[in-house]
Amino acid sequence: METRGRYTREEIYSQPESWKDAYEVIITNKKAIQDTLLFHDQQQVLFTGCGSTYHLACTAAAIFQEMTGLEAKGIPASELWLSPKSSYISKGHILLIAISRSGETTETLQACKAFTANNRGSLITFACYPQSTLTQLGSLNLVFPSGMEKSIAQTRAFTTLLLGVVGLCAIGSNQLEILDKMTAISTVGRNLLIKFYSTAETNGKNLGIDQIYFLGSGPRYGLACELALKMKEMSLTHSEAFHFLEFRHGPKAIVNRKTLMVGLVSEHNFGHEFKVLEEIKELGAQVLTIGEKGTDISFNSGLEEVIRNILYLPIGQMMAYERSIAKGLDPDHPNNLDSVVKLSE
Repeated sequence: METRGRYTREEIYSQPESWKDAYEVIITNKKAIQDTLLFHDQQQVLFTGCGSTYHLACTAAAIFQEMTGLEAKGIPASELWLSPKSSYISKGHILLIAISRSGETTETLQACKAFTANNRGSLITFACYPQSTLTQLGSLNLVFPSGMEKSIAQTRAFTTLLLGVVGLCAIGSNQLEILDKMTAISTVGRNLLIKFYSTAETNGKNLGIDQIYFLGSGPRYGLACELALKMKEMSLTHSEAFHFLEFRHGPKAIVNRKTLMVGLVSEHNFGHEFKVLEEIKELGAQVLTIGEKGTDISFNSGLEEVIRNILYLPIGQMMAYERSIAKGLDPDHPNNLDSVVKLSE
């Protein structure tokens, strides 16, 4: 049996079970989440992280704004730390939600410490490792140990933390029916990995492709960024992410017959997004579509979009894994990377 990447593979396939545990964390902390979110009127809501968790922060901010109607944005922790004047409003209560797999990333810790030292507002933290430094800093610290990983590139941690964010948004917006329906995501995710494994393998192992692009809009733009990062980290492949309609404005010049375009298709904007993909296909690119229905990889989940956003990740992660193996690499140990970035301050 292939030993390279065995941790990455196990972490990808164990995600549905991890999601069950993450749901229980949210239910256990439901009252604490309500109290923290409702105690102040928020003048600014920020989500932050680094690398993968910055992409998660962008998706989380979009979901939070859609569900609560409050303006929210994702911003890298390094910007909060080093450029606070361009990051924070000058007056008013701020809600900062910091996300980190390890809970030990220097930029995230520095941003949170400065935030609390300057009494800017409330801090909620998300991490996977109990007793990590980050879990001691917030007014509310949510820990998801089922997301812990041995590999460097985040897979299970990302989706587990994302599910936690969706739960927080459901509670914060008082849409508790969304919270109740989240329990179905594990079964759908498990079936998805079984049904479409061969699709991920075929596309991942196609070394005739030398550039892979991911399109996603709204909350799915952050997910597209994350999948492009997985492709870079694991398989050392040129990969980028774009908003769907923005791809027409210059980036489509890079399309050729060695291009694979992966579209994270939404239900609401299905028609507009498919037109972009059809144009790209006419330019010679290969196209793979992922979405609820009418796509190459269809969830057929029957769940609300805010819940099923998590389902775009596993197949894209598997593609990166399979491409890494096909190129003779070890996805557990990407080039030049460590699992935690710690800086000498």
